[in-house]
Amino acid sequence: MSSINVSLGEVAGALALVAVAVAVSLWRRAQLESDLGVAVLRSFVQLTAVGYVIQAIFDSESLWLVAALLAVMVGVGTWTARSRAKKVPNVTVPIAIALGVAAAATVGLVVALGVFDAKARYLVPVGGMVIGNAMTAAAVALNRLADEVESQARTIEATLALGATARQATDALAARSLRSGMIPVIDQTKTTGLVAFPGAMVGMLLAGAEPIDAVRLQLVLLWVLMGSVALSAVISTSLGYRGFFTPAHQLKESVEPEV
Repeated sequence: MSSINVSLGEVAGALALVAVAVAVSLWRRAQLESDLGVAVLRSFVQLTAVGYVIQAIFDSESLWLVAALLAVMVGVGTWTARSRAKKVPNVTVPIAIALGVAAAATVGLVVALGVFDAKARYLVPVGGMVIGNAMTAAAVALNRLADEVESQARTIEATLALGATARQATDALAARSLRSGMIPVIDQTKTTGLVAFPGAMVGMLLAGAEPIDAVRLQLVLLWVLMGSVALSAVISTSLGYRGFFTPAHQLKESVEPEV
């Protein structure tokens, strides 16, 4: 497989498409010009910095550094998902556990099965993809759970009054929330190759890999992501629902809908 080299000049040339986005914003008065500028600047700085960090990890081949980087990713992902699931009380710990378990279990399993070698070159990109998708799944599932609890507050209280536990009263809501968290990656997997080519496959093709090899790698990654998303969504909802209830299995007043 040949390597692909992209010069800074070629990167700068891609700014022409950013100019198109800016022109559209100006034309339709969407007032997104500053956001586009910030997005371009942040993406350049962040990705360049991460690129040097990853290169250093690749050069060292230290699995401890790989673990440290993935731990930082879990921390940032937890913070990001928490900001997206503001309506779920005490959500930080459930998200952190969900992302941590999803990352450790998924990466550990693919290494144990021999799908990827225990090397930084494989673990860093795969771990990053796993954590990113797990973060999105947790945030979506928890947001849906918060909406379900808020809209079904009266039904939940009636169920609790009949002797049900908090878990029993929210079991159906958690199932619907889990579904919401998993649907995006399921739809992505269903339409891969028909609607769009995923990033890993495109990257391998650009680097000169044989198409069948690119396809096989993409299949592995899609199925790995499906497992990690399932773990993240089920753990975050299974733990997150507790934030809506008191220790006595009473629905907190702050989540009751306004009458």
